[in-house]
Amino acid sequence: MTWTAPTVTRSPEPFTGDERAMLEGWLDWHRLTLLTKCAGLTGDQLAQRSVPPSTLSLLGLVRHMTYVERAWFRQRFLGEDVPALYSTPEDPDADLLATNPDEAEAAFAALDAEWNAVRKGVAGASLDDTFTTERHGTRSLRWIYLHMIEEYARHNGHADLLRERIDGVTGD
Repeated sequence: MTWTAPTVTRSPEPFTGDERAMLEGWLDWHRLTLLTKCAGLTGDQLAQRSVPPSTLSLLGLVRHMTYVERAWFRQRFLGEDVPALYSTPEDPDADLLATNPDEAEAAFAALDAEWNAVRKGVAGASLDDTFTTERHGTRSLRWIYLHMIEEYARHNGHADLLRERIDGVTGD
């Protein structure tokens, strides 16, 4: 039997609330938007590339967002000693490029696990808490939320086009 991405129920984006609730709500809305673009597709469909020369696929975007969530929240902000997922210094684009349809279910499970770890890890942190790295300088948790919302929004636009190319489905 071929694995198929599950259907997702997405709550509406937040319209009111304090800053933290709005940032978390918008990030979750964009996270689930990516999953809605993948819902009902097989591993083979998720791994389909758009059109040459692009190497984008929905599965690659799922893997990329898993990598980015881990890198910004857990490795940089929380300072957790967790290995990078998918990408390496030798192959920085492996998250986007190495997409095996047989690994689709595992990729979605990894993304869900990352979201849960991130939510738990930053639950008690202030938006004003910071981290510093030589490459990135000093950044706040607030900045990470805003960056991740932007990152998902940009890639969800890619996901719209990829999904339409696969089976003609459009919409939010």
